[in-house]
Amino acid sequence: MIDSQENLFNITEIKAREILDSRGHPTINTQVFLQLGAHGEASVPSGASTGKHEALELRDGDSSRFLGKGVLKAVSNVNQVIASQITGWNALSQKKIDEKLIQMDGTSSKNKLGANAILSVSMAVAQAAAHAQGLPLYHYLSKREDYILPVPLINILNGGSHADNNVDIQEFMIAPVGRDRFSEALRMSAEVFQYLKKLLREKGYSTAIGDEGGFAPNLSSNKEAIELILESIDRAGYQAGGEIYLALDIAASEFYEDNQYVLKKSDGSQKSIDGMIQFYHSLIDQYPIISIEDGFSEDDWEGWKVMTQEFGEKIQIVGDDLFVTNLERFKKGVGKGIGNSILVKLNQIGTLTETIETVQYAQKNDYSAVISHRSGETEDTFIADFSVALNGGQIKTGSVSRSERVAKYNRLLQIEEQLKEKGCYAGTNPFNRFLS
Repeated sequence: MIDSQENLFNITEIKAREILDSRGHPTINTQVFLQLGAHGEASVPSGASTGKHEALELRDGDSSRFLGKGVLKAVSNVNQVIASQITGWNALSQKKIDEKLIQMDGTSSKNKLGANAILSVSMAVAQAAAHAQGLPLYHYLSKREDYILPVPLINILNGGSHADNNVDIQEFMIAPVGRDRFSEALRMSAEVFQYLKKLLREKGYSTAIGDEGGFAPNLSSNKEAIELILESIDRAGYQAGGEIYLALDIAASEFYEDNQYVLKKSDGSQKSIDGMIQFYHSLIDQYPIISIEDGFSEDDWEGWKVMTQEFGEKIQIVGDDLFVTNLERFKKGVGKGIGNSILVKLNQIGTLTETIETVQYAQKNDYSAVISHRSGETEDTFIADFSVALNGGQIKTGSVSRSERVAKYNRLLQIEEQLKEKGCYAGTNPFNRFLS
């Protein structure tokens, strides 16, 4: 780049507004405009089952608007506070801008400006810089010769806090590893999803969907959910435990009470750490499960340690509420030998730079990094490009229904088409250590 042209990448305007997410709750959308004429745009998602150690999502608390969930304070913080400080900065200086945003807030949890306000600017700056250089976002974020298209962990049946049913486990997902192209893996998954819909109808179950697009029927047990999915895989003509594996998000923090795990949505049973380990044995020993997320509560370090010792060589053990994409908290877990994977959510920490640093730390320490959406989503496809840029190998962005979920998958189809021979599908690679 010619130095005299650098000012063309300077930020000239930042504009935020309140929009609606996929649950009809307000969230923030921000545009960043550059001298060159290019602009970037980003919308921030919101979680339902959130870890208490996440960076703060700033809400207004005004009961006269959106039941107190408005984000006008966050919008004002972008338009009045942040814009006044970084207008004129070079959009190519992502790290410096993110550091400035962190410094402006000055709190460890970003509770002054709000992680939602900060992240909307951070993401929009990256989008603007990519557009200004005529690059797809994934290539702007990481200029590589070759890229990996991620395995989608596709949520096809919902429970927990994502559905009004009697299923405790929050997400039942399929991992389509048995193909050599992302587009074929997505097709397999869509077919299984449709067969599951038919099967639920045959059995007289509801085919209503939950927050992330998976079906949300009342079932006789958590295990019945798994068996219905396995039958759907078989009907679709695929091999469970070969072409398609299962992944679960337990979201155990949601049913942790008084040092016990209470399966209150199903049978009401209470389980200790040992009881939960026995429960997981009953699932892992019987079914082709390759990944379990949040098997213990966010502060139950002892439970996590036992789970890792018991299953760490057999399956992927993913920390979400435990690590909350926070590098310091993640380092603590790595030091304790807890888990072997981290779920990565940009809005848990609040800037693009911090998120990238966490992913890189995971990769250096042989932890997998699963790039993830939130249950309250928008049509923003940033995480699709982000997962490819960082060669994460896995993405979690909901079911193959609801447009805010499908938008990410469709973006990955575009990326695969753009990359041609420079892009390969991750397939079994993220799980090879468990399949040998």
